[in-house]
Amino acid sequence: MARNPVRILTKYSEAYGATFRFYLGGLKPAIVTTDPAVIQHVLKTNAENYQKSEIQVKRMGHFLGKGLLTTHGEAWRTQRRLIQRGFERKQLEILSTIMQDSLAESLREFDRQVSLGPVDIYPQFMKMTFSMVAKSLFGARLKDEDIDLVSHTISTVQEFIVRQTIQPYLNPWFAVSGDLGRHEEMRVRADGILLQYIQSRRSQEPGHDLLQILMDARYSDGQGMSDELVLSESMQLLVAGHETSSNALSWLLYLLSTRPDCLERLRQEFYSVLGEGPLSFGDVPKFEFGTQVILEALRLYPPFWMVDRMAVADDRIGDLAIPRGSMVIVFIHGAHHAPRYWPDPESFDPERFTKANEKLHTPFTHLPFGAGPRGCIGGNYAVLQILMILSELLRRYDFQLAPGQTIEPRPMVILRPKNGIRMTFTRKIASDLCLANAPSDRNRHES
Repeated sequence: MARNPVRILTKYSEAYGATFRFYLGGLKPAIVTTDPAVIQHVLKTNAENYQKSEIQVKRMGHFLGKGLLTTHGEAWRTQRRLIQRGFERKQLEILSTIMQDSLAESLREFDRQVSLGPVDIYPQFMKMTFSMVAKSLFGARLKDEDIDLVSHTISTVQEFIVRQTIQPYLNPWFAVSGDLGRHEEMRVRADGILLQYIQSRRSQEPGHDLLQILMDARYSDGQGMSDELVLSESMQLLVAGHETSSNALSWLLYLLSTRPDCLERLRQEFYSVLGEGPLSFGDVPKFEFGTQVILEALRLYPPFWMVDRMAVADDRIGDLAIPRGSMVIVFIHGAHHAPRYWPDPESFDPERFTKANEKLHTPFTHLPFGAGPRGCIGGNYAVLQILMILSELLRRYDFQLAPGQTIEPRPMVILRPKNGIRMTFTRKIASDLCLANAPSDRNRHES
């Protein structure tokens, strides 16, 4: 189970059906489900009865503090309402400029790296997306060395949380051996860096980033968030906001390298809409095929391969009894790959997500951003980020998989590529860019 929980749960789903009982880590009883009726009930219809489990509230809260990801009830509803402002259309239009500037800087380093030979795209995209999210949060003043330290801390701590979760019998050893303490020291150092930015911003001119949204937010009594709460929310937005996109981008490029027809069609769509210009949030609805490609990649490789909930009170869904205190694991990867909902589920087929075909999907079988009231608050930001980076890469480079690799996922908190994904990138020359000279939708509109 510790090595590949997706493989084990898939095997059990095939043997025991869409919903079955399972001992997580050999100790913790859980109900695992890919049944859309059960998923809908737990995540939406009766969501008030299902709280995030100890895995997220206690273990993640220990390292990330009490924020949107690790609270329940009225406290969560209040924070959600306040933070939602940062992801409204108007704010995403403003953030587009910050994101474009960050991407331009990241692409200069990316271009240098790929000119030296094949690169593992996963860490490259991690750097690219983390920098973009960090600067969306804290503005352009955030130093590269601070971004690197916080990014490394988050990645290392997440791996440790997974070990604590799927091997709970080792937790006493983690404490005695000093492993827990070492990860706590890393977290304290990263917290200190971000707290300095927060405290210094209090005395500076207001910015246009997400940090300003957090600092300007006011509760019903007129009070704002403390520095410590702003820190917790910032750290949790950093955690949630970059790995979804970096994973999606890694799997997207891998999948596109296996389907040259899809790659070329997407490239043409970017040229048609953008010409050679940058992408902003207002452009997102224009990318019909791009959206299909993203949704299909997120079906095959959902960043969050499962979500878990704990029943607050006894409940029943049809014949399924769920006693108070039961853990329910919504096995997202299993639902995304279930043949009963997805014909030929292992194939990459963006046509599944045409507008006509989407109407045929069974609800609650495609959950790349979760579902219900606790669905991902930054889903629109993630799609903007993915399209923005893809639009630059596909117009700049041809790329292909480096030979001699085995590409497979590694389920941590996020569904990562186990051994990375190595690719070769070649800059496109002017004669290859004939489509860029054709009138784009934007150019036609402006003329």
